[in-house]
Amino acid sequence: MPTPMQKSSEATAEQLDLARKQGDAYQESLQYMIDKVVANGGMQEAGEYLIAFAQESAEGLYHLEGEGQLVWKEPESENCHIEIAVCDKADRRFIPGLRVELTIIPERGDPIGPMQVPFLWHPGLYHYGRNITLPGTGNYTLRVRVDPPKFGRHDKTNGARYSQAVVTEFKEVQLKAGS
Repeated sequence: MPTPMQKSSEATAEQLDLARKQGDAYQESLQYMIDKVVANGGMQEAGEYLIAFAQESAEGLYHLEGEGQLVWKEPESENCHIEIAVCDKADRRFIPGLRVELTIIPERGDPIGPMQVPFLWHPGLYHYGRNITLPGTGNYTLRVRVDPPKFGRHDKTNGARYSQAVVTEFKEVQLKAGS
């Protein structure tokens, strides 16, 4: 079990309770996505994080092409969408502003990546994600690397966290190629 956050000069017991409730709500949405929305998904601990993945068909996204100019782009050759959620292990809240890298390793053949997985806004669940091209449906290993964030951390009691890069692997994951 992760070390719980401690009451401090920066965080009252009530604030920490509210943070845990935010984490619980995020985890409920994440579990709903994994269980009911996507083709495949899973979660595991890695260092000070909970890291989850979800896989579905490639999908279109809005991209900003200039001030106030959103352009919808459909997938081109991509046939898979991978989503990664990185959460604090102690309070289970989503952590924004991270550099997340993904390598997809097929049972046979060359690895795909590493590739950066950018933050994506979603109406139901913040996550990191991207469309990719798989060589086909099959079993893969997903290697996820999270670099230490460059953002500041409040709180001398609770803020000394996320200082090491972590790498975790989801092995024998059935990924489906499709769009």
